[in-house]
Amino acid sequence: MNRRFVATMVRRYLRFDKEHPFIFLAGILAFLGIAVGVMVLIVAMAIMNGMEKEFEKRLFVMNYPLTIYPKVRHGIDRRLLEDLEAKFPDLRFSPYMRTQVMVRQEGRLKGGLLFGVDPEREKRVNEVFAKAYRQPFGKYGVIVGKPLAESLGLGVGDKITMLFSQLRPAGLSLMPLTKRFTITGLFRSGLNAYDESYFYTSFATFEKLLHRQAGRFDGIHIQSDDPMRDIGAIRAELPESVGIIGWWQQNGNFFAAMQMEKRALFIVLMLIILIASLNIVSSLLMTVMTRRSDVALLLSLGASRQEIRAIFFRLGLIIGVGGVAVGTLLGLGGMELLKHFDIVTLPEDVYGTSRLPLDLEWGDFLGIIVGALAISLLSSLYPAKKAAQIDPLKVLRNE
Repeated sequence: MNRRFVATMVRRYLRFDKEHPFIFLAGILAFLGIAVGVMVLIVAMAIMNGMEKEFEKRLFVMNYPLTIYPKVRHGIDRRLLEDLEAKFPDLRFSPYMRTQVMVRQEGRLKGGLLFGVDPEREKRVNEVFAKAYRQPFGKYGVIVGKPLAESLGLGVGDKITMLFSQLRPAGLSLMPLTKRFTITGLFRSGLNAYDESYFYTSFATFEKLLHRQAGRFDGIHIQSDDPMRDIGAIRAELPESVGIIGWWQQNGNFFAAMQMEKRALFIVLMLIILIASLNIVSSLLMTVMTRRSDVALLLSLGASRQEIRAIFFRLGLIIGVGGVAVGTLLGLGGMELLKHFDIVTLPEDVYGTSRLPLDLEWGDFLGIIVGALAISLLSSLYPAKKAAQIDPLKVLRNE
């Protein structure tokens, strides 16, 4: 095959033809369609990955990488905590006590969970708590979410009333235990579901107010850099009365739904590239039909059918590969614009961040490029085949 001849004919057919402008226009539309499809797909996948990572980050902080929980009502003994700390010195542990409460302020009630923690241990496993803990709890001190405090018109130093599920005698009846706490700190995780329902106080408050036994916990939060690896090793050291769960198990349905949505979006947007590839087929077929006499003449002058096939296949490949390349540059450029400029602003109380998170994974990027190139390649095969099947005798006789 004469490669120089093929390259010369490709350059000629890529030029604008005044007699057949619609063919050139169809090629341009196919080129732009693939470029736009690739660009949209890159940006969309980056947004989906970014949102998933952002939610994962928020849930990771408030749900903790690993949590040890008791399978029986007696709780977890301090000796187990000390044994685990000795066996896993690279991990950070924070025991906690927990109870359900109702917050009452000016006739309004809000439910939530009150955690009793060791502040120094909790700061090592929860960065949100570490930022909010600025002074000791003292006597009946509590840290609450900033959105909750703002909705109730409260701030640091103000009093807040909590109702517990435990009942206490009050005359001839029983009344829920009620206690006024002093707000010593405010936290914001970025997710209102946690900010409005999580409260933190000291172990001393739990032990005194709820008559909890010192050294008995409702669970242990664990900070781990690789929780999926460490969960098996920790489980092997736990007694049968205690279990362990990872953050991905607590939120498995949520992330499975996001992965399904991501795959569905990838397929739908890939259809844009598929539709654009039909323009490649149509423009090449129109080129073949209008250049029938040229092709017949080339064949009669000694050009091989392989060379004719290569000419039209390369034409389609140039349109497709060019569209993929331009679309990739536009997609990456669009990501940089969205990263550095607040073109799109999100409601922080819904998504946990006001800026649009973007994170394009290499696997998704390669999948987009390979898929777009494969569609472009397949779209060029049929027109090239039809061009190579032209009968020069029949065409020249009719001419």
